[in-house]
Amino acid sequence: DGLPLIRAVNSVSLVVEKGRNLGVIGESGCGKSTLARVIAGIHPAAAGDIVFDGKELERTAKKRSQDQLREMQIVFQYADTALNPAKPVEDIISRPLAFYHGLDRQARSKRVDELLDMVRLPRTLRYRRPSELSGGQKQRVNFARALAAGPKLIICDEITSALDTVVAAAVIELLKELQRELGLSYIFISHDLSVVEAICDEIMVMYNG
Repeated sequence: DGLPLIRAVNSVSLVVEKGRNLGVIGESGCGKSTLARVIAGIHPAAAGDIVFDGKELERTAKKRSQDQLREMQIVFQYADTALNPAKPVEDIISRPLAFYHGLDRQARSKRVDELLDMVRLPRTLRYRRPSELSGGQKQRVNFARALAAGPKLIICDEITSALDTVVAAAVIELLKELQRELGLSYIFISHDLSVVEAICDEIMVMYNG
């Protein structure tokens, strides 16, 4: 019948308004990250609807249009596994610029500088590989890559949990600045209520899916 053997997320309903942020909190294993991946189309939902910008989305990312993929980006908890260790920062950020916007090499190079400026990283980091960056720098590169697509919504899945308190606070302040500049919306997933309260307009609590 197409239903999953295990219900990781069951009967979840949420709304994120344009320019506002929704926090999703709950203990580890309650289904927060599964929810994020379902919304992004990484894990297809067994049932239910996802409506984005007035249009119902396909349940899997591979069936969504390029614009729908571009407008909804996800940033993961562990930047180490999200960034290609063999590629310099320039190539990592350039990929969505080519895929979504078709920019040539010169235009991509200029935009990479602009994106590094936006996430408060020195332009010289474009030549470094992820292994040469700190945890906070890696997460900012992750955000620069997401911003390169030109999204309306960014899903932040436990993005500060692997960072120390000071670095995490700086990342939160950066997200606030980017939101003011670009009119972004965030779904911010965390087990830390204080982090969610620092950036979110509304908060929902998940418990056992």
